[in-house]
Amino acid sequence: MTSSFRVEPKHWTLIAALIIAAYACYLLIEPYIGAIVLAFIVSLLFFPLHKRIEDRIGQRPNTASVISCVLITFIIIIPLTVVAGAIIEQGVSFFTRSYEWLNNGGAKQLLNNPQIQSSLHFLNQWLPFDLIDPQETVKKLAAWMSSFSGQMLEFSSKVLGDVTDFFITFMLMLFVLFFLLRDHDSIIHTLRHVIPLSRSQEDQLLDEVEKVAKSAVLGSFLTALAQGAAGGLAMWAVGLPALFWGTMMAFASFIPVVGTALIWLPTVLYLVATGDWQWAIALLIWSVVVVGSIDNLLRPFLMQGNSGMNTLLIFFSLLGGLHLFGLMGLIYGPIIFSITLVLFRMYEIEFERFLDRQDNA
Repeated sequence: MTSSFRVEPKHWTLIAALIIAAYACYLLIEPYIGAIVLAFIVSLLFFPLHKRIEDRIGQRPNTASVISCVLITFIIIIPLTVVAGAIIEQGVSFFTRSYEWLNNGGAKQLLNNPQIQSSLHFLNQWLPFDLIDPQETVKKLAAWMSSFSGQMLEFSSKVLGDVTDFFITFMLMLFVLFFLLRDHDSIIHTLRHVIPLSRSQEDQLLDEVEKVAKSAVLGSFLTALAQGAAGGLAMWAVGLPALFWGTMMAFASFIPVVGTALIWLPTVLYLVATGDWQWAIALLIWSVVVVGSIDNLLRPFLMQGNSGMNTLLIFFSLLGGLHLFGLMGLIYGPIIFSITLVLFRMYEIEFERFLDRQDNA
């Protein structure tokens, strides 16, 4: 004889209290949610290697988790420190040369170019706003560059603060990661026990979260690295600091719609203004065909291959995620969309008879 479970009033009271308590706990950890989610993503990506370490050293989960966290620290921190130092060096060198070029009359010489003069004349005739005065433009540029040292000092202090925040977040992420790796099996077992779904539905839901979390990292960050590398190569070819501008293009790739054009388009215009037409055309073609294709082909391929979402859903999940959550929205957005799709498929299966009856009514 089978008995069916009946929800009584005391159960609703318990569920309501549990929801309130869970929300209160969320408010407590909300400032650190980014580090927790990062730890969760890194644990998914690193768990196969961690499992091999654990099997190699025997049943010592604490030691295995410590080794994994140390490895991750060396994999992330050392390359990041070297690259950041090179980026800062190239950036400071570029802006120093730009300041010297301006003081030596480079801007005046550029604006006296006949092609620039004819372009300004055309713009002044047709643009609806105030006339562009070359001499006034040079003065404003000189005034801005004269305050550049102060701006760089302020920027340096901000970068120092951001670096400090990054290390604090990274240490917190490592702390959470240690427990996620060590207690992986018990955490999964607990989740399966408390989620009121069948085992197949739990498997489907957890597998989808794991796949989409991995694909979001691959789709967004690997695409940014690929675009940064391709853009940096192009900047090196035209004689600009490759690592600095390549990194800027990698960051710009996270910006929806505009993307890397925020970096390469002004560079093309600069090359046109200085008379380097061949390099300008080459950079334009490379940026549109190669750098643009990476974003249009690689990102949807990496994300769609694991998550099963079409390109339109991927686009809005990334766009909405960035709008609501910032950079972490590149992970949150696809996860929210994919969970919704999985729940919708579960709904279709559970209510299949009802839905078929409605269709035939």
